[in-house]
Amino acid sequence: MTTLIDREQLHTEIKAGVVTVVDALGGYYYAKQHLPGAIPLVENDVAELAGSLLPERAAPIVTYCSNPACPNSQRVADKLIALGYTNVRKYREGIEDWVAAGLPTESGQLTG
Repeated sequence: MTTLIDREQLHTEIKAGVVTVVDALGGYYYAKQHLPGAIPLVENDVAELAGSLLPERAAPIVTYCSNPACPNSQRVADKLIALGYTNVRKYREGIEDWVAAGLPTESGQLTG
């Protein structure tokens, strides 16, 4: 099982700029609302896009989806680990918990 990270620790790491956050919902959900600085990466795209989106395999990465019942973040984390990423954690409570705590989110598509 992937190591978990709680909301407070994730918020601290995002503010410090020391973690890459991966939104495992993607598409419409990502465009509507995502954690600050998150990049969209869904399960079916991990093999193709992980190398370009996440070039450093030892860098801290946190995956998340909507809530504890959503399997997407674990599936993306598992695929990243299988590709050799060594510092992958999961924010199990997801964006619903983040929003309920009144923390900031972003919207719109990833540009670049």
